[in-house]
Amino acid sequence: MKYIVSHSNNPAFNIALEAYAFREMLDEDEIFILWINEPTIVIGKHQNAIEEINKEYTDAHGIHVVRRLSGGGAVYHDLNNLNYTIISNKADEGAFDFKTFSKPVIDTLAKLGVKAEFTGRNDLEIDGKKFCGNAQAYYKGRMMHHGCLMFDVDTSVLADALKVSKDKIESKGIKSVRARVTNINDELPQKMDVLAFRDALLEQVKEENPDMTEYEFSEAELERIRQSEKEQFGNWDWIYGAAPEYTIKRSVRYPAGKITTYANVEKSLIKSIKIYGDFFGIGDVSDIEKLLVGSRYEYKDVLERLKTIDTSNYFSRMTTEEVAKAIVA
Repeated sequence: MKYIVSHSNNPAFNIALEAYAFREMLDEDEIFILWINEPTIVIGKHQNAIEEINKEYTDAHGIHVVRRLSGGGAVYHDLNNLNYTIISNKADEGAFDFKTFSKPVIDTLAKLGVKAEFTGRNDLEIDGKKFCGNAQAYYKGRMMHHGCLMFDVDTSVLADALKVSKDKIESKGIKSVRARVTNINDELPQKMDVLAFRDALLEQVKEENPDMTEYEFSEAELERIRQSEKEQFGNWDWIYGAAPEYTIKRSVRYPAGKITTYANVEKSLIKSIKIYGDFFGIGDVSDIEKLLVGSRYEYKDVLERLKTIDTSNYFSRMTTEEVAKAIVA
């Protein structure tokens, strides 16, 4: 196992670094990465950026917006937020096993006197309050798990920078974003700074993997990462994309995630469709979008087309019927 500690706070660079380790360092069976970003909103692969962020606020406050390779929901980072990534060739493709890969964090906190637990779809909590969201992606039999650890984040900015949909709050039975989150440092018996916590987490992973050594990038590798940062992860089209034309918008939330569809329907036929959401899946939803073009905008017709493929590859832990109902009532 190799570990990498990024000393850059540039979010587009850090996501490009993570992507390089995931997609290019295929000879490394396991990689552990730690990184901290400047104030940033990181949106999931399938999300509509404009619907997830308060762009007027992010622009006014110089908050970066970047898109990651994995599904799931939007998260806010600042310099008191610690991000960790585990890349492994030893995971079952599409399993989305968040609990196992959250263990180093839970073990680190236990040593520091805090009991944390894995709950729900992909969260870590202390006394019922979330402090970490997790996401995963798969590529050629390789799994990437990453977590966003709220160590001492300014939650007032978090609440203002993100648009949290009413259905998400209602699904959790709570009244506000701030009511359901906590910072790790607020829970620690003895306070520390984020860098000390980063080192404690790294030591825990080293203890569990005594053969782990540091990986150092060559200058050629760093240049490839910087190129990826510029061409993909810092690119406006990758982050925002073109706004879809639509005549019908529909949103449905299930326990496994939310699906929002923008369908351009003429004479009851789907002319084009765009699918967004915070769901997880290993397939590219553009496959589903292409499949549905030309279908009648009727539940049974959409379902019939969806049944020609394995929709669980695209929408983990959802049935084909649920996906169809999310697209058309």
